[in-house]
Amino acid sequence: MNAFDDLADRIRAALEGLVRDGRLPPGLPLDSVLVEPPREAAHGEAATNAALLLAKPAGLRPLDLARCLAEALRADPEVVEATAAPPGFVNLRLAPDFWRRRLRDVLALGFDYGRVDLGKGRPVDVEYCSANPTGPLHVGHGRGTVFGDALANLLAYTGWKVTREYYVNDAGAQIETLARSVHLRYREALGEAIGPIPEGLYPGEYLVPVGRALAESEGPRWLGRPEPEWMPLFARRAVEAMLERIKDDLAALGVHHDVFRSERALVEAGEVEAALAFMEQKGLLYTGTLPPPKGKPVEDWEPAPQLLFRATAYGDDTDRPLKRSTGHWTYFAADVAYHMDKWRRGFDRMIDVWGADHAGYVKRLQAAVAAFSDGAATLEIRLCQLVNLLDGGKPLKMSKRAGRIVTLRDVVDEVGKDVFRFMMLTRRNDAPLDFDLVEVTQQSKDNPVFYVQYAHARIRSVFRHAAEQALPRTAAELVDAPLARLEDPAELALVRAVAAWPRTVKAAAEQSEPHRIAFYLQDLAAQFHALWTRGKEVPDLRFLVAEDRPLTLARLALLEAVRTVLATGLALIGVTPVEELH
Repeated sequence: MNAFDDLADRIRAALEGLVRDGRLPPGLPLDSVLVEPPREAAHGEAATNAALLLAKPAGLRPLDLARCLAEALRADPEVVEATAAPPGFVNLRLAPDFWRRRLRDVLALGFDYGRVDLGKGRPVDVEYCSANPTGPLHVGHGRGTVFGDALANLLAYTGWKVTREYYVNDAGAQIETLARSVHLRYREALGEAIGPIPEGLYPGEYLVPVGRALAESEGPRWLGRPEPEWMPLFARRAVEAMLERIKDDLAALGVHHDVFRSERALVEAGEVEAALAFMEQKGLLYTGTLPPPKGKPVEDWEPAPQLLFRATAYGDDTDRPLKRSTGHWTYFAADVAYHMDKWRRGFDRMIDVWGADHAGYVKRLQAAVAAFSDGAATLEIRLCQLVNLLDGGKPLKMSKRAGRIVTLRDVVDEVGKDVFRFMMLTRRNDAPLDFDLVEVTQQSKDNPVFYVQYAHARIRSVFRHAAEQALPRTAAELVDAPLARLEDPAELALVRAVAAWPRTVKAAAEQSEPHRIAFYLQDLAAQFHALWTRGKEVPDLRFLVAEDRPLTLARLALLEAVRTVLATGLALIGVTPVEELH
């Protein structure tokens, strides 16, 4: 199914033949052989680094081994051309039938074309979004959420047993601030004139209905009462209300988590103490004094003994404190306990999706996971850079535009779930992304999501015309179409683009990079639109040729393969393929 895996098998077979002939020594690491598209299309359709990898253990110069391998590969009837190139690559051109066969794979397998069992059913926990439940989600949260959800889809498609998790930071000072803010709105709902919101509290109007609901259910009983009496109730009800809003916003984005894990529940169950006791038994903790923070005047710093984690023994820059001078646990201590909880739930692979502002936190948490699991568990952290929200090229100052876009939900309601999700993957997660509210809704080739959706819609329009002519239209009816009739260079280029899909899926999953799917879809759509345009200019290239039924069937088979791959890729990133655009 994967054309490049097929080529890798052929290259290994050729190398094994050279070993049998005595031209290469036995025992070479053939499993390391890779085949991929060349960086320059002029070099061929595929290239292998086999000679570069095997030259040293074979005792040969890379270019000499490349020439030897190229000669052996020319014996393959589907290898049209095999040439050695410095410093030791072998570039290949294949017979058109090698690529055309991939269309039959697509038609036979449908959505499963490209599926590969990398995970073997092993569990992986993907934690994403995890915004503090102190307010509505904003656009920055949306980027990490889309990235995490698309990655979870991709891992599930490639054989992993995925759990989608949201960590609810419902403990600590920010929740007490939230409760005080809601109490103020509660007093307001009961008729008190609260005046300007005091500095340090959350001023958002989104807390007004929370305060009103509390006033309706509790009446005036909490007016004038000491804070310790009402704090637990107001904190719990405020977090519940915020979580309901967050879940509703996520649903509008097509996101649903399997697990919502509460930090408060973790702390109240004694999990932090238990986790650190476990680490202490393993000799991972000690009481010591850290040097002054970098850049801070020594005279402003006083050394104090603290409970520390031996993070430097596991790749971090400094050992990390677990308890404050007040006796309270640090945020890091709770995070260590949380990730140990994941590990004890059976996850030896964990992926966290964070905002870029947490970059300084990466090494310490990875060190902790490596330490408490004795290296049996891994934590991958994917950082998502900022989203610059624009309106017609001008920065949108959200806090100063009353009634304009403020929250993630406002943006999704304005541009649509599909547009938002696709656009969040049009850059690597570690690169800043511009999101222009005007550009993303324009119907032009410069708008990536429109360009891909338009390709799917155009293919559907061809099939509606085919239905009018009573032509075969389903994959099952087209799987035996005479594909040898696809001879035009533009048609063959599109066939090769379809053949690249399984390799794209595999690489995206292995590298945890779902943006590769969006990039590929844009390239595939561009190839299709190029062929569509040529058909407008050259009548012989039209998809439906009344006087040539075999050619029409071959082209319909090609279109159905392209449509299937487009629909599959869009599904993986959570975007709905459209039937027609208006």
